[in-house]
Amino acid sequence: MIFTPRRERRLAGRHALVDGIPFVMPVNSRTSPALMAAFPLDADAAANLLPGGEVHPLRLPNGRGLLVITVIYYRDTDIGSYIEFSIAIACTHGPRPLPRMLTGLALLPDFALSQYVVDLPVSTLVSVKGGKGVWGMPKHQANLDFNVEDGIISSQYDIDGELGVRIEIDHPGGPRLPLRAAGVNYCAFRGMLMKSTVRFASPAYVGAFRRARAHLYIGYAPRVRSLRSLGISGRPLFTAYLPDSGGTLDDHFESWFLTSTDNITFRPEGMESVVDLEPSQEWLKPPSAPYGPEQWIP
Repeated sequence: MIFTPRRERRLAGRHALVDGIPFVMPVNSRTSPALMAAFPLDADAAANLLPGGEVHPLRLPNGRGLLVITVIYYRDTDIGSYIEFSIAIACTHGPRPLPRMLTGLALLPDFALSQYVVDLPVSTLVSVKGGKGVWGMPKHQANLDFNVEDGIISSQYDIDGELGVRIEIDHPGGPRLPLRAAGVNYCAFRGMLMKSTVRFASPAYVGAFRRARAHLYIGYAPRVRSLRSLGISGRPLFTAYLPDSGGTLDDHFESWFLTSTDNITFRPEGMESVVDLEPSQEWLKPPSAPYGPEQWIP
């Protein structure tokens, strides 16, 4: 069972209309298959992608950071069905980085993993309009798929006809374990750092260390090219397949100004990128960009 905050339980069944998008509280999803994988990366290189001065890479005891890939096929939501392909860096938030010896504390409370979302392609414009316009998530429409076939769970993301990212995980096998967790997402939008929280629960097939097998491909499209400089290892620490997950996105979120020691002259993306979007639930064509050894992360 998903833990839902008291406020969300109290408002259950009430209606909201935000930027023209109707919601029934809580903002939740049902019957959504998902895959997850976490890959070690160079934490110092990852720090260069994190904005402001208050988000820091989560460092494992060996000093490495984590790239977290989460792909969810939302089959039943208030805004229709769509796929969401999250590419994120595990992080902490505060005036200074968390010491390595305290890494485990980053999962508290509610076993919540904090991550800075680098890229978040989705299938539909209505998901862009809501996710970016309300919660500040870096959503954009792209060509996406989600496949479960011959013991492989895979998803591919294309952008402007080029490969963005492709992830394939071997089915971890073994017994399904009850998984209940929370994720704290940090995103940059409008010159602000936006924080939102999602909670989910599902029986899950989990692979860790040697039982975690995956193939990660990263293309050379401008939007994802910077990922190739992060020293990502293609050997995952963790994989999971959630065949039937459910989740709740808290309508409460927080934001802070993103600051710099220097005068900021580059105007960040703002509300002009979403205000005129049509709340369409139409998908683009499935991805078809080729991939091979040159994009594979070994």
